[in-house]
Amino acid sequence: MPPRIIQIKVKPNSRATAIEQREDGTWVAQIKSPPTDGRANQELIELVARHFGCRKSEVSIKAGGSSRTKLIQVDVS
Repeated sequence: MPPRIIQIKVKPNSRATAIEQREDGTWVAQIKSPPTDGRANQELIELVARHFGCRKSEVSIKAGGSSRTKLIQVDVS
């Protein structure tokens, strides 16, 4: 199965950690961690891996490492 690329809008410093796909196909992730020292990115990778049922090593940020809109690659086998 080819890798899946999704675009996610990240909302750091949220009260809860959640990820959802909206009706228009966009993804939104709420992250508790602040966007400092890569903590929000690490929590996002863990959240996406848990959502898609894969290992954290199968999830990577392809673009937007320092912005709120990111391209995430998920290698689901």
